[in-house]
Amino acid sequence: MRASGVLMHLSSLPSPYGVGTMGAAARAFVDFLAAAGQRYWQLLPICPTSYGDSPYQSFSTYAGNPYLIDLDALAEDGLLTPEEYQTIDWESTPDRVNYGALYRKRWAVLRKACDRLLQNPPPAYADFCADNAFWLPDYALFMALKDEHGGRAWTEWEPALRRRDPAALDAARARCAEAIAFWQGVQYLFFAQWRALKDYANGRGIRIIGDLPIYVAADSVDVWSTPEAFQLDENLLPTEVAGCPPDGFSATGQLWGNPLYNWDAMARDGYAWWVQRFRVLCRTYDMLRIDHFRGFAGYYAIPYGQTDACGGRWRQGPGIALFRAVEQALGKQPIIAEDLGFLTDDVRELLHQSGYPGMKVLEFAFDSRDGGDYLPHTYPRHCVVYTGTHDNEPINGWFQTAPAPDIAHALEYLPLTKEEGYHWGMMRAAWASVADLAVVQAQDLLGLGHEARMNTPSTLGGNWCWRALPGVFDEALAAKVRRQMELYGRLNG
Repeated sequence: MRASGVLMHLSSLPSPYGVGTMGAAARAFVDFLAAAGQRYWQLLPICPTSYGDSPYQSFSTYAGNPYLIDLDALAEDGLLTPEEYQTIDWESTPDRVNYGALYRKRWAVLRKACDRLLQNPPPAYADFCADNAFWLPDYALFMALKDEHGGRAWTEWEPALRRRDPAALDAARARCAEAIAFWQGVQYLFFAQWRALKDYANGRGIRIIGDLPIYVAADSVDVWSTPEAFQLDENLLPTEVAGCPPDGFSATGQLWGNPLYNWDAMARDGYAWWVQRFRVLCRTYDMLRIDHFRGFAGYYAIPYGQTDACGGRWRQGPGIALFRAVEQALGKQPIIAEDLGFLTDDVRELLHQSGYPGMKVLEFAFDSRDGGDYLPHTYPRHCVVYTGTHDNEPINGWFQTAPAPDIAHALEYLPLTKEEGYHWGMMRAAWASVADLAVVQAQDLLGLGHEARMNTPSTLGGNWCWRALPGVFDEALAAKVRRQMELYGRLNG
């Protein structure tokens, strides 16, 4: 079935409180998608952000991002008063997130809400804690200990806590009981709002596409609580870390710094860590995008301590064995494979064996540095086409920054005109393609440029900050998009 969707992260929604949340603006965006004939809303990871504010560097693979909790909804539930958050200067502009201000000011507000929640918790709270006992206690303890240590990474804690000595952990649980309760309460509030938003979206015929980052952050509860799952030395430091080799986009490659998995150890227990992760995320979302799929065929390993990615080497990943273990445990799941980057025959074979649809990025079709096969006339039906992803320029930004020969190629091939708007012409090409699913960035629907780019890989600061202005997703835009869906057979309802 031909379908379409929009890539728009929750943090990018309009809000008077510094960052997009799961409240009224999120429901309004669902209404826009339904009116525009869309079937999917694609999000970036909704987990807590850590260093650099990236949703791909999180303290936990399972937890929800507390910044995305809607304060108005907490007030409606009697957990806040309007004066406790509406009078705060969130130090942001309508089109940008100020993460520093959120870090300084959001927690005090959430503590007030959690204090009231925990004074008389509803029956659903105990159920939530029981259902999530496989990750929630460790996460809450981890965050409480980070607070106790001034935010320092767990590798800088005292040896007994770093190595999870049982006596040290018991003492920490007793000492940090109040903080642990807070962090558990925050997660209850997050997922109560998440379930309400997802139910609302599904009720309007909108399915949510989530994102599974291939790697976890070094400073995460995932690594601290299961060090045997990662390639660590006797001091619990990584031996090698993740990244991408030098290419046409970066002469020194990309140094991500994530610890790499101990695939041999994971294979011995049937990839139980991954099966659990897939189980949770496939329940959280309606469809799941696997980030950096090529890393499961072969991954780039960079010696720990290097300052760039030049000294890395390729190592073999788990291959199809991992995905067969997941399918055996969970059955067939709706999954998208992000098969971008340096593709080799083993990656193509893994995609074929998995049966997942791969990704096509329309901007890459005209990028002379990429050399991939992304021109629309080459697409199979079983794929997902994107105008661009969170790591790319919005379409108009691409036309502002791409080399002149690449722009000329796009103008001739598509073809594009200023009268229609280059962004509309490129989105039309995605919608008109044979791809089963076409996804466009929200920034492209709005005709925004470089100023609205979500992330520039290998840079720190200024990323993940873009927000849409209030009122821009209006009836006129919905009607225009809906007409395109009618023309190209992608209409939902």
